[in-house]
Amino acid sequence: MIKDAIILAGGKSSRMGKDKALLPFREFASMSEFQYRKLEKLFSNVYICAKEEKFDFNAAIIRDIYPIHSPLAGLISIFETLDVDSVFILSVDAPFVDEAIIETIRNQAQKSSSHDAFIALSPSGLEPLCGVYRRSILPLAKELFSKDIHKLNHLLKLSKMKEIAFEEQDKFLNLNTPQEYEVARSL
Repeated sequence: MIKDAIILAGGKSSRMGKDKALLPFREFASMSEFQYRKLEKLFSNVYICAKEEKFDFNAAIIRDIYPIHSPLAGLISIFETLDVDSVFILSVDAPFVDEAIIETIRNQAQKSSSHDAFIALSPSGLEPLCGVYRRSILPLAKELFSKDIHKLNHLLKLSKMKEIAFEEQDKFLNLNTPQEYEVARSL
């Protein structure tokens, strides 16, 4: 059983112009809390992986201690911190990923132990920040990190990954700009 979920919230938010993890969303003070409350209904343990403790609600934090802002650094920090075999990872800026998507990915991952990752595939492509990662991917992640290669897509192409296809593109909307954020708030 995959019992641990991690929200990645350590990015620079350069296109947003301010820390998107702290922007209000729906009835919550932040997108971080919105994602946290969604995941705590589905998982025994929910963590936020970030460079610093910056949240105004009670949440378990995994400190991403690496100086570079990259999801790969976050992934390494997660497995260096937690003594678990598998984790579900979701980006803080993908608030429309719903319970059905999460459960489909988790169920696929629980059926097979022969893959390093189980990643959502939307109509526009791979969604590397929505999936289950196994500890078996850590050596390759560290190797790429040491070579200054930080793209999760590159890591996933080199690993034993299973893509899990979904039809709904709108569920994978990432809020990277003020315009995307304003549209999302109106939905």
